[in-house]
Amino acid sequence: MPFIDSKISFPVSADKKEILKSRFGEIVSLLHKSEAYLMVGIEDQYDLWFAGKKLDRGAYVSVSLFGSASPSDYDKMTAAVCALLEQELSIPPQSVYVTYHPVSDWGWNGGNF
Repeated sequence: MPFIDSKISFPVSADKKEILKSRFGEIVSLLHKSEAYLMVGIEDQYDLWFAGKKLDRGAYVSVSLFGSASPSDYDKMTAAVCALLEQELSIPPQSVYVTYHPVSDWGWNGGNF
């Protein structure tokens, strides 16, 4: 039950959003999760500041997941997220924050796990 929520500081085309969604579906396996239950949110034109300066090209990616993963899995996921954003959107890795939110209670389809 992962949710990958991304906030990107500039306009992103529908085609690029589709690519991001698909690639997030692939790399979520690094956290031993499946795309079958993955939800993705992509919000563009989001104002982001880093070190007091507005980012022209930056992103914040929040990964919530039912349960947790190991620190090495989180490291691999961060590397993959940064590589994806650099490859597809030319966002430098130093302008990307990735956070992880393990969740013990997760609701879906009228019930909780």
